[in-house]
Amino acid sequence: MKIVCLDDEPLILNRIVKLCNSLPMKPDVESFGDPLKALEWFDNNTAEIALLDIEMPEIDGLMLAAKIKDRSPGTSIIFTTAYSKYAVDAFDLKASGYILKPVIFERLDAEISYALKNKNYARGRYRVNIITFTDFRLVVYGQTVSFHRTKSKELLAYLVDRQGSSVKRAQMAQILFGDVPYNRSIQKQLDVIIRSLMDTLREYDVSDIVEMKRGTMRLCPEKVECDLYRFFEGDTYSINLYQGEYMNEFSWASFTEAYLYRKKIDEMKSDD
Repeated sequence: MKIVCLDDEPLILNRIVKLCNSLPMKPDVESFGDPLKALEWFDNNTAEIALLDIEMPEIDGLMLAAKIKDRSPGTSIIFTTAYSKYAVDAFDLKASGYILKPVIFERLDAEISYALKNKNYARGRYRVNIITFTDFRLVVYGQTVSFHRTKSKELLAYLVDRQGSSVKRAQMAQILFGDVPYNRSIQKQLDVIIRSLMDTLREYDVSDIVEMKRGTMRLCPEKVECDLYRFFEGDTYSINLYQGEYMNEFSWASFTEAYLYRKKIDEMKSDD
């Protein structure tokens, strides 16, 4: 198995290479300190895994990953970075992993094992990816969905937050409009929002992720991949990805955000 390591900091690169050489699968490791030289290597070679730094001179890791994918579609990309702010962009590129520095052996081993286990369809196993950590985003086959109405986006975000539970129309109205009477005018506005949401999902051919029954709506968790759901499943990658921010644009999300924060603190204590 071939692993390519790229980092413009020699000490960090040497450490990552050393960790890779200690992996139980005994990979053949190729290392680069220059992203352009790494790209040249992919002109005539391929690798199962590419470990890429993000902030580098000449070309950043996100752009490099896209170019590597053009040359070697079967290569699974795992980013190694000191910053969590690039996580959303990494998901858009269908990265197989995202490791925050300093890189430790256990995390590296887990991310590479995950990438190899799911290599045939990696994070493409689901056509729909839902990102909730930091801001809310719906990604279909790598393309971020553009909603016609901001409240349609918010409605879908709330359905995601409810984790598959059915939500009644009056509850939707309260979330979207606040504590106002659930009168005929609000009901009509809600109809427009729901219709707009479903129209958008149909445009991207993913309307099946939402189920509507007798005045209720629910998201079908089994039809999507979502960082929030993987967090609650105990997935190490998603737990580490959460940095204290959840659906920042929606005030009602603060309740779940507080719960996520407490749960992560508990996880960190249990690891000590």
